[in-house]
Amino acid sequence: QVQLVESGGGLVQAGGSLRLSCAASERTFSNYAMGWFRQAPGKEREFVAVINWSSSTYYAVSVKGRFAISRDNAKNTVYLQMNSLKPEDTAVYYCAAAPLGGLTQERNEYSYWGQGTQVTVSS
Repeated sequence: QVQLVESGGGLVQAGGSLRLSCAASERTFSNYAMGWFRQAPGKEREFVAVINWSSSTYYAVSVKGRFAISRDNAKNTVYLQMNSLKPEDTAVYYCAAAPLGGLTQERNEYSYWGQGTQVTVSS
């Protein structure tokens, strides 16, 4: 069982930056694809970004060019650097692990989820 713990959320003004972290408990973390999703109030959880075992990445159109996902396998940690934040980025952000390891944005391919961290962007 992989446990994921997110941190780094908070309140920031529009145009500002935040870096989210997700620490994994599992040593085989390096084999998993790691994704970030977000869920705003009243909306479905949506894909944000994913990084695979070789650090290839894929982003949602809404965040491409503003967000950057990275991983440090030695620390079992994945990061989401969020720049030029907008009020519409306000959501609970979730880290997730996909054992099959592909660059997927499909929620059902992620077997493990963190508890989420709140990001609020004020206008």
